Amino acid sequence: MHNENKTTNANRKYKDSVFTKLFGEKDKLAELYNAISGANHKPNEIKLITLENIIFIGRENDIAFTVGDRFIVLVEHQSSINPNMPLRFLLYIARQYQMITDSEAMYSSRMMKIMPPEFIVVYNGKDEYPEKSTLSLSDAFIDKNASSLELKVKVYNINKGYNPEIMRRSGTLNEYCIFVARARENAAAGLELAAALEKAVKDCIRENILREILKIYGSDVISMLSMEWNMDDALRVREKDGMEKGMEKGMEKGMKTKAEIVAEKMLKRGTPIEIIAEDTELSIEQVKKIAKKLKQNG
Repeated sequence: MHNENKTTNANRKYKDSVFTKLFGEKDKLAELYNAISGANHKPNEIKLITLENIIFIGRENDIAFTVGDRFIVLVEHQSSINPNMPLRFLLYIARQYQMITDSEAMYSSRMMKIMPPEFIVVYNGKDEYPEKSTLSLSDAFIDKNASSLELKVKVYNINKGYNPEIMRRSGTLNEYCIFVARARENAAAGLELAAALEKAVKDCIRENILREILKIYGSDVISMLSMEWNMDDALRVREKDGMEKGMEKGMEKGMKTKAEIVAEKMLKRGTPIEIIAEDTELSIEQVKKIAKKLKQNG
């Protein structure tokens, strides 16, 4: 396994995810979109768009691109599907239209033509979820029948055993799902997360599953997925705590950030403070304070 410098952006700053590393290139992205949509677009028809990851979930496993006359936003979700996704997509696409349109032309007597958007979420989390579903913005309205505004998000479950036709059409997606399933099976069998991922990497390379990318980026994949899954577990714990304690306690002044929750988990596993600071982007002093509190609380 190729072990790249631990200070690289991919390994420490998580400007990528495994999902974007796999599908950030036009050929693989065309393969994936064609598999989901049933279209037959060529890679040279795709134009990648820089997607500012502020509205979504804090790490860059989202891809935006244009193809034909469509503006597509494709997001991978490994935590529970958030019912507010349509609203978040609405805020994002409104900002994009504002950036790409001519403000003066909007007041012209001639109609401006804009690309219709398409919103796709591929779900790869642990919770049970339907094979396919649609999230609608109107479901959030107090009176959904009174509104003339709508936005729909298509959600596809890409866990092992779901959407076999999509998997058949995209070999890369199918192999990715096999790899993720292997890693989770290893963890369920009692291996620590890093060991479960490392075993999945080695086994998949041997069995020619995502072989090339795992041979080159195996260490990065382990680091990125460890961080992603730690954050997802932290979010799940936080959601559960919030439900148990109620909204009032959930909004208390001392509520922890995602980074702090992840740092606590890593400290409990014995991860060095310097690495925790790099992975969570907290300062070393902040991590030391969290460590001190953990020690005080026993």
